[in-house]
Amino acid sequence: MLLKPHTKLNSQTPCQECGKKLRTPQSLEDHMRTHTGARPFVCRDCGRRFVERSGWRQHMKIHTGEKLFKCQVCGKAFLRSHHLKCHLTTHSGKKEYSCSECGKEFGFKSSLDLHLRTHSSERPFHCNVCGKNFNTHFTQSGDLVKHKRIHSGEKPFECPDCHRRYTSSGDLGKHRRSHTNLRPYTCQECGKSFRLSGHLKTHMLTHTGEKPYSCPNCLRRFARSHHLSGHVAKCR
Repeated sequence: MLLKPHTKLNSQTPCQECGKKLRTPQSLEDHMRTHTGARPFVCRDCGRRFVERSGWRQHMKIHTGEKLFKCQVCGKAFLRSHHLKCHLTTHSGKKEYSCSECGKEFGFKSSLDLHLRTHSSERPFHCNVCGKNFNTHFTQSGDLVKHKRIHSGEKPFECPDCHRRYTSSGDLGKHRRSHTNLRPYTCQECGKSFRLSGHLKTHMLTHTGEKPYSCPNCLRRFARSHHLSGHVAKCR
């Protein structure tokens, strides 16, 4: 009996459009969608479409709240592995990339590149509805992506506990702590814990005495932005 020869593992099929070589027929089929624009995988919750099934599966975790990547130090969980890697630098203190303008340090070059735009005022991403410009766009958490939901009213992130919906995964994450009472941010000075990192930063001002908010009229300084806002309304 004659046996059908096996396809060689290293055989590659070239794309007829661009010449790129793919190892399997499925890989070639997925790649061809980059030329045709086809996005056959549709999110049933928000209608967003995807070229590949893997991208669709990853996106669906946003709606379910599934976060597989958990920090072993503080218990905080993340949707993507690289988000966990970024977070771990807050515990290790290892930050290899430093801003030449202000000295702020970052664990990843991509974070530094994004930060540098705050010095150059570079905002390359443009909202075609209201004309506002933004630093980031393409990622799910990008500024422009989140801003467009103001116009569309889209709230794709649903809390599995109370079904309240949010425009960003970050807002959903903050809300979910109200159900768990998780307070992962602890003050190293007094031991007080907080649900949000912003609350810890504000609290730290009580220890440092720092007052970062200055009145443009009389130069009086305040520890909290809402205190400054109330003062400016009267200081004319």
